[in-house]
Order: sequence, then structure tokens, then C-alpha cells
Amino acid sequence: MSETQDTTSHDSGAARPQRQPSYFISHGGGPWPWMTGPFREAQDELERSLQRLPGELPERPKAILMVSGHWEAPGFVVQTHPNPPMFYDYGGFPPEMYEIQYPAPGSPALAERVVELLTDAGIAVREDAERGYDHGMYSVLFPAWPEADVPVVQLAVDQRFDPAEHLAVGRALAPLRDEGILILASGFSYHNLRLMGPGAQAPSAEFDAWLGETLIGTSADERAARLLGWAQAPSARVAHPREDHFIPLMVAVGAAGDDTAVRSYHEDAWNGTVVTSSFRFGEPIGPASAGTAHEAAPV
Repeated sequence: MSETQDTTSHDSGAARPQRQPSYFISHGGGPWPWMTGPFREAQDELERSLQRLPGELPERPKAILMVSGHWEAPGFVVQTHPNPPMFYDYGGFPPEMYEIQYPAPGSPALAERVVELLTDAGIAVREDAERGYDHGMYSVLFPAWPEADVPVVQLAVDQRFDPAEHLAVGRALAPLRDEGILILASGFSYHNLRLMGPGAQAPSAEFDAWLGETLIGTSADERAARLLGWAQAPSARVAHPREDHFIPLMVAVGAAGDDTAVRSYHEDAWNGTVVTSSFRFGEPIGPASAGTAHEAAPV
């Protein structure tokens, strides 16, 4: 990986960046963007939504802060490597899937800013100079930025999965949005690998409907109150027996404040049967926005 100049310092004298939205992305299965055949084809609508994503932004982001459900740790940890390696955190795929590369540069300046904002908010955070990129990051970003030329920093979720703590992290990091930083939370609106196929249709639909009602057309306080009690939602513990793929949403919501939420991606039969969605917080401003309103599917 080549050395790349880090241009993400927040105190630049350049023109003030436009506010970036935040997203919660249902990221599909494994290293799907590099695959072929039926498994890849099952991700077609998701892929199209990710290819649209750069055009939904007000401008090209200076960097991306990625909160992936595939990195959990005791407490919050920020990645500081200037050129993070690949972390192949999946199994059962063809050998060539363990050689793929997504050589996006890291951003020590953004990592430093994350530490500053969390520390100022009284939230403990550690640094990790060795952690690489997991597939919750690169399976989302390869379709959106195939050139891998936008700097990325990953932030681990706290393995205690406390919704209030992750909402607080999002609120503390919200100023990044006005500094040209795109906040992406990568997980899945339905993540029960033991219940796929026809049995997943009803519980995924019930939980997706609740999630839409919770996020769309609600204030920051209303969203937070509903999310704090998410485990009592219809089919919640069927959709998420373990909330590692749901908890990143809390960071995106915390960073969103009262910004409007819409579905940026929705399918009624992902992988044949699963109802799933992604959400954007903040109105689309980019040139593609006029053509994507229909993609915000109703509940």
C-alpha cells in the first residue's frame, strides 16, 4: 500500500465543508462484491444502493468514519494505522476471497479528532495501531468508492452493546459531519444466521416495520427512547439474537440529531426471503438525490 497524504485535519483553512449525512447500512454477506454467481446476484439491489451513495452526498467526503458490527472490543477503540491491512473475518469462501484488497488509506488525523471528541464528552477510548479493515467496511465501500481513494478510520463498538452508550458516542461525534466526515454504521437490520429461508420472512418484516416507524418522522428524543427499548420490539430477539449487527445503528442515530431519516435501501426478499433496510439521516443534497426518492420504500 502506498503512503497517502492525510488531508483530514479539522482545522484546515479551506472552505467550510457542507454537512455530511450519517448512514446505517445493511451490508450483505461476506466479501460479496468480489464474488460471482447467485451469491453475488442476491446482493444486486444492495449494490445499486451503495453505488448511488456518493451521489447522495453534498460533496466528496474528506474521510469516512466507519462503525462496523464486525469489530467489537472491551470499550471503544479507534483505528490509527495510516495504511490499514486487510482483515479477512469470514469463513467458508473460495481461497481467492482471502487475497482481495481494498487499499484505502487510513487517517491518523481523523483518529486523533475522534479521540478528542470522545474524551471531551467523558467517553473513554483507546487507540489501536495494528487493526486492519474488516468486511463490514470494505464490502460496503468497494461498490461506492471502488478506487479506494477516500481515507477511512474504523471505530469499534463496545462489546457490552449498551444502546445509551452508543447513542452518546454518536452525539459526541456529530461535529465531524460539519468537518467533511461521513459517518457510516455498518451492520444489518436482520442478523440471525440460524434462521434464514422462509422462516425469516415474518420476523424480519415485523422488525423492519418497527424500525421504520422508529427512525422515520421522529425527533431525536423519540428515536432514542424507542431504541433504548429495542429488545421489546416485535421479533427483536429473533431478528437479533445478538445485537452486534444492530448496535452500530445507535452511533449513526446519535450523530443524526433531529435530521430526517429515509430508507436508502430496502428489499422484501433479500437472499430470497429476508426483509431488510438501510437508512440515511440527513436530506440528500448531491446530484443523484432527485432520482433516489422512490428508493425510500414505505414500511
